[in-house]
Amino acid sequence: MKIAKVLFVPGSSAFYFDDQKAIKAGAPHDGHVYGGRPLTPGFKAVRVAGEALSILLELEDGRLAVGDCAAVQYSGAGGRDPLFLTADFKPFLETRIKPLLEGAEVGRFRETAGRFEALEFGGERLHTAVRYGLSQALLHARALAERRLMAEVVCEEYGLPVVAEPVPIFGQTGDDRYTNADKMIIKRVDVLPHGLINNVETKLGRDGEILRDYIVWLADRIRKVRTDPAYVPTLHIDVYGTIGLIRGLDPVRVADYLATLEPAAAEFPLYIEGPVDAEEKPRQIELLAAVRRALRAKGSRVKIVADEWCNTYEDVVDFTNAQACDMVQIKTPDLGGIQNTIEAVLYCRRHGMEAYQGGTCNETEVSARACVHAALAARAERLLAKPGMGFDEGFMIVRNEMERVLAVLRARNGKEA
Repeated sequence: MKIAKVLFVPGSSAFYFDDQKAIKAGAPHDGHVYGGRPLTPGFKAVRVAGEALSILLELEDGRLAVGDCAAVQYSGAGGRDPLFLTADFKPFLETRIKPLLEGAEVGRFRETAGRFEALEFGGERLHTAVRYGLSQALLHARALAERRLMAEVVCEEYGLPVVAEPVPIFGQTGDDRYTNADKMIIKRVDVLPHGLINNVETKLGRDGEILRDYIVWLADRIRKVRTDPAYVPTLHIDVYGTIGLIRGLDPVRVADYLATLEPAAAEFPLYIEGPVDAEEKPRQIELLAAVRRALRAKGSRVKIVADEWCNTYEDVVDFTNAQACDMVQIKTPDLGGIQNTIEAVLYCRRHGMEAYQGGTCNETEVSARACVHAALAARAERLLAKPGMGFDEGFMIVRNEMERVLAVLRARNGKEA
């Protein structure tokens, strides 16, 4: 089976590109707009509309494989690639990538995606968003050619068992951290709420009191809203390095604060993502590892999750080898090709690190569905409900795709769906 034709189609992602540096520095929030001056190169405003680019591969038999190029909300921050604006990349893809695809055989996904991953022009690899979208399209094309699910292709090529069991789904509230938390509780989401704690003054508090009060409210709210006492979700909150800001990047003081959150969470397991941001990778690994050691020394069960400066497959390996955290977020667009996400999850599993297959609210339904197949095959500990910040839509996309895949796998194994 060959690729007969390739199309590149500009579109929208489900959220926005935000200048994280400007927001953390106090950019004023006015409705859905941030004011002030952008601080990250490439941004013309603190918040700009998210963009995506679909790659359509038309096969010889007329079927279409699709993958979406998309980049994270906080592009350009924490060592990530810069803004992905389709007008900047479509002409290059038309002239340099299209000729490599049209007429090519739909080969084994892992090998083909690896070739594009290593491809360089002028000494530079393709933008992570481009590699991400290309790999999705190549995986889909291989699945169509083989008449299999994408998850089955991954299992076959990586020598993995086909496990027809769900992966826990993690919902994110965005700034609507109260109403959206209610939605998550009603729908019995496995892990919640993310919380978007990205500002000291309005969301964390100078002494961390705002976040602590929120966790108390959240635990009480779960008990009040749930209809089954057996529903005990995990709490996972992203603080974007703000705790380090109020504790002077002192790992002991950071751990002291984190330990105070455990009683607030009560019976609900608590994960805190990105407690510090050291603004460079070696120091980030060192600081997170020190925070983790201090927490264990205090007997605290609060777990920490790496995010900033843990962007590539190599970064995941380094954070894991250093045991710098309890869980790594594998932020799918930042790793480039989706095969890197698969391999990162597998590396974590082999080395005793919890793998959170995340991503961003700023993706599309196409990339989110492809990520479901990757997570089910590689068996991540949790999977982000994406895209968007409204929760319901992203949860629906991820859960429904997961349920469809599981039903097919069970039917093929002779079990009831």
